[in-house]
Amino acid sequence: MDLFLTVIGWLGAGLLLFGYAMVSSGRMSGDGVPYQLVNLAGAAGLMVNSAYQGAWPSAILNVVWGAIGLVALARLARPKAAA
Repeated sequence: MDLFLTVIGWLGAGLLLFGYAMVSSGRMSGDGVPYQLVNLAGAAGLMVNSAYQGAWPSAILNVVWGAIGLVALARLARPKAAA
């Protein structure tokens, strides 16, 4: 179980770095669904690993990070009002 949760944490960190690199290089839009999904998955992986390790400040940070991602996804899913 320890190895599994370590891998989950590393995958989460990798996803967050991947998303940041893609937005910074202009290969992904920071306000699009793909970026928000990468961020949400990365935050979830780090949240699980941090909580398991007892690193509560990091775990709470990633809960908030994930919540921000969920709100962004909900806004992106909402149909735009006709002008």
